[in-house]
This record gives sequence, C-alpha cells and structure tokens, in this order.
Amino acid sequence: MMKSVLKFVFLFATILSVATLSAQNMTPEQVLQKQLETYNNRDIDGFMSVIDETITIHNFSTGMITVDGYDACKAFYEKLFKNSPELHSTILNRTVFGNKVIDHERIIGRNGNDDVLELVLVYEVKDEKIIKIWVLKEEG
Repeated sequence: MMKSVLKFVFLFATILSVATLSAQNMTPEQVLQKQLETYNNRDIDGFMSVIDETITIHNFSTGMITVDGYDACKAFYEKLFKNSPELHSTILNRTVFGNKVIDHERIIGRNGNDDVLELVLVYEVKDEKIIKIWVLKEEG
C-alpha cells in the first residue's frame, strides 16, 4: 500500500513539474496568441500579463514612441477596452522570425467605431513578455 501511495505522489509531482515547465516556456508566437485572446476578451489583467515593464510602442512611420512603460500601456488599453465593447482583432497573416512576431491584423469596434482598421504590428518578445511594438498604418 505504501509503495502505491509513493508511486502516486511521485507521478503527481512529475506531472505537476512538467505542467509548470510547459506553462513557463511560451514561444513568442504563444505569447502573441495569449495577447490576442485577452485583447479580444478585453481582459486587461490577462493582456498585461504578457507585457514587459519596459514596453514601448512605436509609430513605424515617424519613429516616435507613442506609449512608454507598463503603466502608460495599461492606461491606454484600459481606456480602449472600456470604450470598445465590440472590439475584435482578426489575424490575417502571422510571421514568426526569431523573437519577432509580425501580425497583419484587421480590427473592428475600436472606440465604438464601425470602421475597419488594418494594421501591421511587429512585436518583439523577450522572456515571455512583449518588450516593443511597432505599429504600421497604411498611408493614404
């Protein structure tokens, strides 16, 4: 009986260790998939769980930093989620290149607007957190 209990405890501990390691080793693509799912659910805590303290968001065309730091990022997305009950992003194309993920996205419901917004976003991921985002809008 004691051997059975010890085997069970060992098996349970092994499974728990593997599950914990798996959860802690997200690829850049998995980080971005979590970011997308939490964005579409307007889940600010889940969304911010993959955002680094040093996050910067850049306008690709001008090179200007539009969001600088975790607190500014959280404030920006809290306001966006609050003002966008129908917010939804669809990935039209995703390319992963090392620690960079490039998404061509179609966004609807932004700030209550019916317009469709298409963007290309380049995300840089380090240690399972998004550290930089470059936003490209179509000129015209």
